[in-house]
Amino acid sequence: MSQDPKLKERLSKLRVKIDALDEKLLALLNERASVAIEVGEAKREGGASFYAPSREDDLVRKLQEKNGGPFPSSAIRPVWKEIMSASLSLESPLRVAYLGPQASFTHQACLKHFGLSALCLPVRTIGEVFDHVEKGKADFGVIPVENTTEGAVSNTLDKFFDAKTKIVGEVMLRISLNLMNKSGERGDIQKIYSHAHALPQCRNWLEAHMPDVPALEAPSTAQAARMAAEDETLAAVAGQLAGELYGLLNVEASIEDNPNNFTRFLVIGKEIPEPGPCNKTSLLFAVKDQAGALYHMLRPFYDNNVNLTKIESRPMRRKAWE
Repeated sequence: MSQDPKLKERLSKLRVKIDALDEKLLALLNERASVAIEVGEAKREGGASFYAPSREDDLVRKLQEKNGGPFPSSAIRPVWKEIMSASLSLESPLRVAYLGPQASFTHQACLKHFGLSALCLPVRTIGEVFDHVEKGKADFGVIPVENTTEGAVSNTLDKFFDAKTKIVGEVMLRISLNLMNKSGERGDIQKIYSHAHALPQCRNWLEAHMPDVPALEAPSTAQAARMAAEDETLAAVAGQLAGELYGLLNVEASIEDNPNNFTRFLVIGKEIPEPGPCNKTSLLFAVKDQAGALYHMLRPFYDNNVNLTKIESRPMRRKAWE
């Protein structure tokens, strides 16, 4: 269909305006990058930390408050996240260890928090994430800590007993699980693989629609996707990013039982970050085995009107039942 000449002319003029604005944006981004390099040099000379999450949060919050539209305020954070990530890579590229492999949900949380310019390092276990940070192989680490359906990730919590790292941030990620294989056909599936925490999150769907197909554990959702890509009889329960990476087709999308399925990830580092207006504090403590011990520990929070969002009890493992 031929385009109306007047419409064509109008669109052409508007596109010229957009092209000119894009060139101005590019020039401003490069000007900002030059200043970021100077900031990096100043931090290096003064021994200051390159990464300041509270500064980033304050910047985004102020921009959202000043935004008069029509650019959506909800888009400001992801746009500036990438701008700040790219700028930080010019100051000092961040190395971030995460529970891999590539395209796992922890990888997605890593990208969401640090941006595409960070050097994301996949490792095999949660313990290795802690190890990389403590030994200086990575500046930060990203680890899963709890899910709205399955609760706490015990392995992560237990690592903090002996860890020298600090919690410096958190990431909330919406978890959508797809059933995928090479053909996209349900009839080809003889076995289903996924991570031990992912399978229970879609238990009801699998029992209702695939009752005779065994659901087996894989080291991660991304590894399950890789296995399904190598064997036409296998299917994976994984995220969309993993499916795209390994060339899988959706048999059924969004099979999680809880539509509000979120996983919270922790960001760990060696230094406690500067305080900010939205900081959270996590404490690890033990109490004596006597009446009222927990009450006396928690009473000061009540007295000072400090809200507690979560309390988790874990075994000490050094002595039975403590």
